[in-house]
Formats: sequence, C-alpha cells, structure tokens
Amino acid sequence: MAGTLQTLIVTPRPAKKSSFPHRNPHFSANSSVLLSRSVAHNPSRLISRPIRACQPSEQVSGPSKGFNWTKPLLKIAADNFLPLALVGGVILGLANPSLGCLADKYHLSKFSTVGIFIISGLTLRSEEIGAAVDAWPVGIFGLCSILLFTPYFSKLILQVQLQPQEFVTGLAIFSCMPTTLSSGVALTQLAGGNSALALAMTIISNLLGILMVPFSISKFIAAGVGVSVSTKQLLRSLVLTLLVPLILGKVLRESFRGFGEFVDQNRKHFSKISAIFLSLVPWIQVSRSRSLLLMVDPQIFLVAIGMGMFLHLVLLSFNALAVQSLSAVSGGRQSFIAKKENADAVLLVASQKTLPVMVAVVEQLGGAFGESGLLVLPCVSAHLLQIIMDSLLVNFWLRKDLSANGTKVA
Repeated sequence: MAGTLQTLIVTPRPAKKSSFPHRNPHFSANSSVLLSRSVAHNPSRLISRPIRACQPSEQVSGPSKGFNWTKPLLKIAADNFLPLALVGGVILGLANPSLGCLADKYHLSKFSTVGIFIISGLTLRSEEIGAAVDAWPVGIFGLCSILLFTPYFSKLILQVQLQPQEFVTGLAIFSCMPTTLSSGVALTQLAGGNSALALAMTIISNLLGILMVPFSISKFIAAGVGVSVSTKQLLRSLVLTLLVPLILGKVLRESFRGFGEFVDQNRKHFSKISAIFLSLVPWIQVSRSRSLLLMVDPQIFLVAIGMGMFLHLVLLSFNALAVQSLSAVSGGRQSFIAKKENADAVLLVASQKTLPVMVAVVEQLGGAFGESGLLVLPCVSAHLLQIIMDSLLVNFWLRKDLSANGTKVA
C-alpha cells in the first residue's frame, strides 16, 4: 500500500548442530543479504533501528564491575590488619571513650592479654625450632642483643626532656621488651632469611623476657625516674598473665589430635583474632586517658613519634655493626653469622620490640610510672613504625637481589 512501510521479518531455521542461531554460518550469510537489501530500499532504517548486540552482556557485567574497586582495598586491609586494628583502637578511644572506660571497669584488657598468649601457644610449632640448631651461635648473639644489650638504650632515652614525661618513660620501657611475636618472623621469611632461626629467637626471647624484663625495668628505668618496683611481684604477674596462657595454648595444641593441623590451616584467622585482642589494649588505655591526651601539644606527640623512629634506627644500626664485626672476627664470609639468611634474621628480629608484653608490664605496674595511656600511646606508634620501616628495608633487599640476579643472567 502507498504510504505504508512494510517490514519483512525472516526467521531462518537453526542448524541441527547448534542451538543458537547466530552460530549458524548460513544464518549469518542470509542475515547479511537481507540486511543489505533492507538498507538499500530504506537507508533511514539503519539509523532508526540501532543494533544493540552488546546490551545484554553490559547489563549482566555492569554491577560486577562496580564492585571491582573494593577488591584491592580488601586485600590491603587483610595484609595490614594489625596496623589498621591498632590505629582503629586509638581512633575509637579518642572518638568515644565511654565504651573503653566501661571495658576497663570490667578489666577487659587483662583478658585480652591472656587471649593473645593463648593464641601464641596454639600457633607454636615445636618442629620448626629444631631447624635453627645449626645456627645456634647466631641465635645466642640475637638473644643477648634482645635481652641484654638493647635495654641499655633506655638510659639514653631517659635523658630526653619532654612533657609529659610518660612519653619518654614509655619508650624506655619499650626498649627493654623482647622481640615481636610475629612480624619479625614474617619479614624474615619474606626476605628469604632463616625463618626457623627467627622463630627460635622469638620464642626463647619472649619466654626468657618474662624473667628478664622485671630486672631490666628495675635496673634501667625505675632508678632513673625515682620509682621502686617490686621485681618479684612483677615477675609473678607476668608469669600468670603471659607464661601460663602460653603454656596452656601449647598444651591444648598438643593434647588433641588434628587440632594443631586445624590451627595451622587457619593461622591467618588466629592472627587476626590476636590482632583484635591487641587493639583492645590501646583502645582502653586511650579511652581512659583521653582528657590528658587532648591536652598534649600535637608537636610534642610528633616528637615522641620521631623518638620511636630514631630508637628503631639505632637498634638496626647497632645490630648491623655487631653482625659485621662478629662475622669478621669469626672467620669472615665462611662464618655462620656472615651467611645472608642468618644475618637477615638476626637484624630483623633483634631490632624489633613487642607491644603486647609492654602493655602487660604497664598493666601490672599499676600507674607507678604515670598514666597508662600516656605510656602506651607512643609505643603503639613505635610498634607500627618499626614494622613499616622494616617492610621497606626488606623490599629494598628483594629489589637489590633481583637486580643482582638480572645482572648475572645478562
């Protein structure tokens, strides 16, 4: 009919071997012919009826693409769970101190400390300690550095004049602590060092540290600030809150068949639980001391952070020079301590200090050295900074090794 646009729709029969018409080559050819004829008779048809072949797939994949940006953020959060948990505890304590004060009323921080060391006992694998026997001379030096040599730096820290004095005293106590419970071993493994040696130094230093820390604090710090500390009472408290839970966790691991394998398979989850327990401590301490913390000049707190960075740099430098000197005396490159994997383990583990033991010590001191929150806060930042600085150091070592291997291959 005149003035009427007639449209012919042809639906070809699909091929037997394919259930989708667009996979049939005959259909594709016929479709092209029909489309070209239709456009030749009516060119405006191509414009008025656009082809939307990609529309269904866009509708399906569109929502999933919208959430792709969250995956990198979740990975970063999982890889840095401990620092984020500690910072989150401090921020929560400053923002809403009422909950932290309520938790302090029911002594939640003591229960969290016990929980940390129960988990440490659960994750303690005995068979890995035997792998460090061959490098025992290196391990002995590492233990001496952690428990005997580095506590002497607390005397230098106490010479700094800063108000509030608790910032200085807290960092001095921090320098008397044993090594970190997990980050030193993890960074040693990442750097390709002797992780078994790192684990052995971590375990032994924390066990011996429970016995040594009270004497170190009494000798290096209590006299410097004019406070007398009952060494026996502090030792008894640390044994009950640290050593007994650690042994209990180890006994639970070895008592039930398959329980150790379950813990090893879920080690990441247990480490996150431990990080949550640890983050409760600065949350409660900061909540208790919020009014005092807000009175502190931000510039003074930045100075305390700088002191924590400087302390870690001093410990790294001391251990690096000691390792080089001992390797030169004990036979040069052929000595045990000169081996890169052993030297890296000692340098990383012996230069770090643990926060959980420091917090437990502050809890047991009962305010003898000042307000607990002011003592703990600079040590939280020092703990985070030493992990960040050592991560950058390990990354530098890995890049250096990679470039050296590339040069050799070339």
